[in-house]
Amino acid sequence: MSSDTTPPDSDPKGQRRVHNMLKLYYGLNEEGKVADQAESLDPCDINGLHFDPDVYLNKLRKECSLGELMDHESCMVKQIRSLDSDMQTLVYENYNKFISATDTIRKMKNDFKKMEDEMDCLSANMTAITEFSARISGTLQDQHAQITKLSGVHTLLRKLQFLFELPARLNKCLELQAYAQAVSAHRRARCVLQQYSHMPSFRGIQDDCHVIMEQLAQQLRQKFRDGGSSAKDLSECVELLLQLDEPAEELCDKFLSHAQSRLEVDLQGLEAELKDSAVSDTGRGSVQKTSPGSNPVSPSSSSVNNPFLSPTAGTDILEFIDRGCNEFVSSLCLVIASYQELFINRPQEGEFASKNIPEMANGKLHVFVDTLAARYFSLVERRIQEEKGVSDNSLLVRALDRFHRRLQAISKLLPGSAVPSHGTEIVVRAARERIKQYLSALQTFYHDSLTDVRQALAAPRLAVGGASASGGGASSKDDTPSLPELLASLSNFILNQLKSVLASVHLFTAKDITFSNKPYFKGEFCSQGVREGLVVSFIKFICQSSRQYCESTGDRGGSTPPALLLLLSRLCLDYETSTISYILTLTDEQFLVQHHTPVTPVTALCAEAREAAQKLLNHYVKVQGLIISQMLRKSVETRDWVNTIEPRNVRAVMKRVVEDTTSIDVQVGLLYEEGVRKAHSSDSSKRTFSVYSSSRQQIRYAPSYTPSAPMDTNLLSNIHKLFSERIDIFSPVEFNKVSVLTGIIKISLKTFLECVRLRTFGRYGLQQIQVDCHYLQMYLWRFVSDENLVHFLLDEIVGSAAHRCLDPSPMEQSVIEVICERG
Repeated sequence: MSSDTTPPDSDPKGQRRVHNMLKLYYGLNEEGKVADQAESLDPCDINGLHFDPDVYLNKLRKECSLGELMDHESCMVKQIRSLDSDMQTLVYENYNKFISATDTIRKMKNDFKKMEDEMDCLSANMTAITEFSARISGTLQDQHAQITKLSGVHTLLRKLQFLFELPARLNKCLELQAYAQAVSAHRRARCVLQQYSHMPSFRGIQDDCHVIMEQLAQQLRQKFRDGGSSAKDLSECVELLLQLDEPAEELCDKFLSHAQSRLEVDLQGLEAELKDSAVSDTGRGSVQKTSPGSNPVSPSSSSVNNPFLSPTAGTDILEFIDRGCNEFVSSLCLVIASYQELFINRPQEGEFASKNIPEMANGKLHVFVDTLAARYFSLVERRIQEEKGVSDNSLLVRALDRFHRRLQAISKLLPGSAVPSHGTEIVVRAARERIKQYLSALQTFYHDSLTDVRQALAAPRLAVGGASASGGGASSKDDTPSLPELLASLSNFILNQLKSVLASVHLFTAKDITFSNKPYFKGEFCSQGVREGLVVSFIKFICQSSRQYCESTGDRGGSTPPALLLLLSRLCLDYETSTISYILTLTDEQFLVQHHTPVTPVTALCAEAREAAQKLLNHYVKVQGLIISQMLRKSVETRDWVNTIEPRNVRAVMKRVVEDTTSIDVQVGLLYEEGVRKAHSSDSSKRTFSVYSSSRQQIRYAPSYTPSAPMDTNLLSNIHKLFSERIDIFSPVEFNKVSVLTGIIKISLKTFLECVRLRTFGRYGLQQIQVDCHYLQMYLWRFVSDENLVHFLLDEIVGSAAHRCLDPSPMEQSVIEVICERG
């Protein structure tokens, strides 16, 4: 059997190699032991490498008894059987692997055989090739130097041919306007012609090329000056001129001048659009007329110019900004990119490397961009200022977003430019101006709403539970809204309009708006712009404008209807109790206001609203008191109290006073709570008579007309006043009906008292005052918080009349009661 067919197990070397590979695989050393275990030299170690069975057996016979030897034998038999079983299990489990390994080894043996044959063939071929190459090299060795020399001469001749044909080639390119090809050919030959310019032939070629290239440069300059070419052609023209060693600074100026002329066209188009828009807006105004069935409280029904309506312009601001961005900004970005590619980002070669052209070119570019951007920004601001109507804020916000977004391209193209920051300032100013416009529109809306309320109060006269608001007259049975309805309508209109404005302003902070999340915009805009500039300012405006109604002068309190004063006082009080807190909380939640800067606290606004409500209510009391006082003053001043007839009934003016007081009581009760009264006595309606007929009253004025009066009655009266409680006529009233009526009655009766003190009375005049005061006492005591106040003032009136009476003869109490009950 040959060696090729001999099985590997029969070859000792093969067996050793396989054995070593298996040791290496299982981590055994050369002696067959695990490499990481310490070798044991004990011959009695049955698992050791130096195990000697004879020594081990002799040791056991010496040390162990027969029973122990038999046990040891049994144990070894069990271990041997266990190892045999484990070996059989291992063989069974890996049988398929053994078969597969055998097949793989057999296949590898065949493949290696074929590979050895191929390698032998390849080696033979390489040997033949080497021999053939050596023979060729030997044959051509003598001619190699000659061939190299001829190749160099051929290359030189081609270069000379190119040089001699260069003038004709340049003329042909000039005729075909292949300027780039001509410049490239000239640049290839320029160094050689310059190097050999001392030779006449080369000198002539150089002169001809110089004349031709001068003509080419002249044509390029003319093309550059014409300005009719596209940006790509212009960039190519500048590139060629730079390659022809034209002055870079001059080229920068010419490039920017040409670009400016093209950008000026875009700016002029925008400016013309602005002028057309201004002409179309001249004389435009929207007038709304009240429809017959419209709500008399609706602000839009009587407003001549609704501040929330936007004028219809020829071109909206979004179209204007789109045009500016698509034309001017896009062209400007293209100019910047082309300019940087030509002058700034160009490889530093020749003149560029020696004269630091990029720095010069960058400075000129910044000045150029800033100048044109300033003009563009001025046009944008003019167009933004024309946005007077605030009905639709989405167009303005989208326009500003597009404007801001497109300017970011300039910041990427031209780092360090001030253009994006200036554009951002325009956006911020536009947002602030929009806030001012919304505030002005809200103020106008508020004034228009008050005008509607005044019209509703004026015509027809407001029906208030059976009496008119101004006092007296029959009750109106038409569909005129009541004071609570007017107050609710006014408050709802204002609140809804404010919510609508906040929703419009909230568009500035939408997530898809690029500038909304910028720190330079959102924080200050939400805090100082919306909260302080709009909401807080509008609340303060309501309070201040309401207080202005208290500054009117005149005996009758000016032209402001008293019902309007009462309504505004209740409106301000409602703002103080709940509305202000609700509005500011809504604003803070909607705009996520973070109070990094000082803001107006809610308590300060509530205090201002309460102060306005207090002032309005005080003025209402004053006006209503003056109206009743005017009637009482005229009734006293126009009557002859000395020569009057004996009283038979109550004067009509007293009935009118009671009617007006009742009307005021009902009117105030519609808006304010009842209030707290002191406990009334059971005979409150008759106390006037008992007071007037008391011994104190008789002592007070009767003895003054008796010659033997032991004591001056004026002294008694003054002593009585010292111990009486002081009455503050014009003290501030509380926010309840009883306090308001008490203040009005105090003013009325005090006026009545002062007028009585200036008149002189006869007997019947004094008796008429008694009848009138008793009639007032019968009805007025139920309106005031303390009936003793009415008793005291009426007592003072009768007492003053008695002091001013020429014949102080009081009327009997029974007669007074009969007259008053009959009247």
